Amino acid sequence: MAKMRSSGTAVSTLAREIAGDALDRLGFLNRNFAKVLVIGDTTGAFADGLDASAVVTRADPSDLFGLAIDEECPLPGGPYDLIASLGLLDSVNDLPGALMLMRRALAPDGLMIASFSGAGSLPVLRAAMLAADGERPAPRIHPQVDVRAAGQLMTRIGFASPVVDGWGFDVGFENLDQLVGDLRAQAIGNVLADPGPPLGKAALMRARKTFADEAGSDGLVRERFEVLTLSGWSPALRT
Repeated sequence: MAKMRSSGTAVSTLAREIAGDALDRLGFLNRNFAKVLVIGDTTGAFADGLDASAVVTRADPSDLFGLAIDEECPLPGGPYDLIASLGLLDSVNDLPGALMLMRRALAPDGLMIASFSGAGSLPVLRAAMLAADGERPAPRIHPQVDVRAAGQLMTRIGFASPVVDGWGFDVGFENLDQLVGDLRAQAIGNVLADPGPPLGKAALMRARKTFADEAGSDGLVRERFEVLTLSGWSPALRT
């Protein structure tokens, strides 16, 4: 993905949508954030859209997109007035722990906002994979979080005024191979430690046919991307 980004050929639909939505949410706040940590903003759209006076640290699990960090380890350089995690938290092994580490890295009355793929994403691809695998379905997509579970997590971890909501958008694809190629180009393919066996020729044909059967009158298959956005404040110091 990083190589494709540098050559200008990578698809970045999900990253652009998430960054734009997060910026829109900040636009409703009468608040300036002086020190900001932005994690996973692979297009740079979110960081570039922040107030020019903000001191922004760009970070990512890969050092090709900024400071290399592990969201399941303490975050360096804090405390921050704003921490934004974009497109990553759906694939961490310890989501409660990652959220707790972000809360600890916030300054008092600092804001955390995180957006990532949520439950209900890629229903057509899921159906195609089930058809391909037949009676012995293999793990193809990692477990995903829904709105209710995310809300309970935010409250349990101790964020003040937590808000969790889901939103989504559809993208048209000509065929299954185009969808899979776009997912790989955005580094949002299968990240399971045990991803299951590769599809054989017959299974791949079944998957392609199942996917193609969902095409609309224009010949495109609409695939759904569901996004969860979590936001919450670090409790302010008592006076």
